[in-house]
Amino acid sequence: MSVATLITFDLLVSVLVAVAWLGAGAAAAARRSGIALALFITGAVLSVARVVTAAVLAGAGWWFVQEKITLTLPLLTVAGVAAAATAGPRLVGAVSGGGADLAGRPAVVVPLLGAGYAAAAGPVYALLLGYPATWSAGLVTVALGGAAVLLTWRIVSPSVPLPAPAARTAVAAALAAGLAGTGLAFVPAPETDAGGGPPSGHMAAGHPADGLTADATGARTAGEHAIGTGAGAEHATGVDAMGEHGSRTHGEGGSGGEAAGEREPETRGAAVGDARPVTALRGPSGPAPGGTVRRFTLTARTATVTLSSGRRVAAWTFDGRVPGPPITAVEGDLVEVRLRNADVTSGVTIHWHGYDVPAGEDGVPGLTQDAVRPGQEFTYRFLADQAGTYWYHTHEVSDIGVRKGLYGTLVVSPRVGGPAGSGSGPGAASGGESGRTRDGGSGGPDASATGLDLTLPVHTFGGTTVLGDQDRTVERSAAPGTPVRLRLVNTDNTPHRFTLAGTPYRLVAVDGQDLNGPGELGRTGLRLPAGGRYDLAFTMPAARTVLLAVDDRTEGLRLSPQQDSSGGASTPAPGSGTAGSTGSARDGASWPELDITRYGTPAGTPFGSGSRFDRRFTLVLDRGLTFSGGRPMYAHTVNGRAFPSIPTQVVRDGELVRFTVVNRSRDTHPWHLHGHRVLVLSRDGRATGGSPLWLDTFDVRPGEVWEVAFRAANPGMWMNHCHNLAHADQGMVLHLDYEGVTTPFHGAHGG
Repeated sequence: MSVATLITFDLLVSVLVAVAWLGAGAAAAARRSGIALALFITGAVLSVARVVTAAVLAGAGWWFVQEKITLTLPLLTVAGVAAAATAGPRLVGAVSGGGADLAGRPAVVVPLLGAGYAAAAGPVYALLLGYPATWSAGLVTVALGGAAVLLTWRIVSPSVPLPAPAARTAVAAALAAGLAGTGLAFVPAPETDAGGGPPSGHMAAGHPADGLTADATGARTAGEHAIGTGAGAEHATGVDAMGEHGSRTHGEGGSGGEAAGEREPETRGAAVGDARPVTALRGPSGPAPGGTVRRFTLTARTATVTLSSGRRVAAWTFDGRVPGPPITAVEGDLVEVRLRNADVTSGVTIHWHGYDVPAGEDGVPGLTQDAVRPGQEFTYRFLADQAGTYWYHTHEVSDIGVRKGLYGTLVVSPRVGGPAGSGSGPGAASGGESGRTRDGGSGGPDASATGLDLTLPVHTFGGTTVLGDQDRTVERSAAPGTPVRLRLVNTDNTPHRFTLAGTPYRLVAVDGQDLNGPGELGRTGLRLPAGGRYDLAFTMPAARTVLLAVDDRTEGLRLSPQQDSSGGASTPAPGSGTAGSTGSARDGASWPELDITRYGTPAGTPFGSGSRFDRRFTLVLDRGLTFSGGRPMYAHTVNGRAFPSIPTQVVRDGELVRFTVVNRSRDTHPWHLHGHRVLVLSRDGRATGGSPLWLDTFDVRPGEVWEVAFRAANPGMWMNHCHNLAHADQGMVLHLDYEGVTTPFHGAHGG
């Protein structure tokens, strides 16, 4: 039985326990002694079952049973024993002697209902309060239970009140516990979490005391970062006070050692007092040797877009299209993107999802920049030093913005000998449309003439699955023997399941990182987390159509082996017949899901589970009532807190950091740390057994425990959040800051 199933089963048992005890009390009050005795016995048996389920669940980790062991089970045990001792014999006597009045006495009814109140604390705590078990919640729970028992006695036996001294003592105790618990709820969380590392003098949000300027380094003020584009106004390029982009050396992308996901830190052991504003951590002003500058301009605007079926969708767009224009480059190029906002009133930024850009280019409003308002613009620059499949999206009110269309793809091709631009490029995007490159011209960067490379972002508009801009099946063809690469990008808040029928294939890259020794796959389901990317590679078969299905219900892509008269690939008309039909999208529904942590061939990594870690952080994901920014809310929580009240995690440049991410909730949380790729160490206590797995987004399903690690080698201030953006908007966001980095920006950032 999985941990998620155990959590659900324990919750079900806890509800049944409460129902049984409360039912026994109600039946006793109605003088139905037989029913009351039966429910009493049921409640006692189920109470023992609750202890057993909690003991089994404890094997998965203390996080899953903390409030059970410290509060709700002790309450149930005390109340259950009291009910058994006082009400049990009387109920047996009432049934055997036929004394209905005996069953209805306060000494029977009140203990039974009291046990019911104690039992009800289990599911109420789990559903409303969640992790962790705190003194505040414990005292309030005990106070409410005590008050309920006192009130019940008053109602059941108005003519036989409790002795005055006992009543006064009980009321005073319940009131004191309730007031103490309520007061403790307002105690603020610590500002920072050092993760067991050196103590930190870091400010909670990295903001300088005045909240306006970074410090005395001459960095710009918050209001200068995104400025109007009216007559006489200069667009904000994100330069520092000297007017130049700060240079920063990035490691190489690819596989093996540092290339497999670890970068050398910019500086090791930087003095704690050496403050740097995030505005100084910008991209370089030029490409790597042999590279070129690739310039793009994206304009955010509202528009009505027409999908392939003719359906019209009111959207927020980049350049009036959904997805936005694909951005493509070759390793070593400098990517320069000028973002303009025409009329998106909530504001817009661009976050480069999975791309380890310098912190000042990360596009997080309120942290690394101000949101770009209508009439303003902002220029991003970063070195294309990670080959692979990535994507970009707004990070201002992102739950709404991304859902409505403010996203696009970013694909960087590896350099294949010679100067940058001489290797094979990423090819067509969104079902065949090429991106703008260099100074905004059309055509992919050095698109390969020998293969078919399709970038396929999946999105959901009003319940309709869209691949690129196609809400109908994308129909393409390729000559038999053609190498094919499908780049799958999940731009939604929830995971998607993909199946590929008609040919064996390999999953060659995950989140832009090549896998080591990927094996051949077939009749396998691929679960792609929200925000994640999978690259599939195969050789086009000669006699069969290849079908890519989404969620076992949508035919996303049909790729046929047809040829034209010149021997090249041709595109069949929609709905045209294809040789060797592979069936329908539903055919793969029964195929087993690939365990990504066991796939591929093991290889060496720069660190592992046995390494000495400088910092260790634990993130327990749950849902419950909490105070966020001084106001109560029912939030998606991290360690019982919601943004902005979650302590900021602080690291130092060069440190090795380990994360334990635990999901106690009933929702899946795709976890995403900006600016870093993490190496997966284990899932549910089981070490990875396949290719080293470097991810920027990983799905933490209910009951799962993930151990991941990374080298802190990209100084800045970074979001660390659930990439179900609705969950992030409801509190599941915190920051990871490098010691000594500050920000001039302030205010909450959306989703």
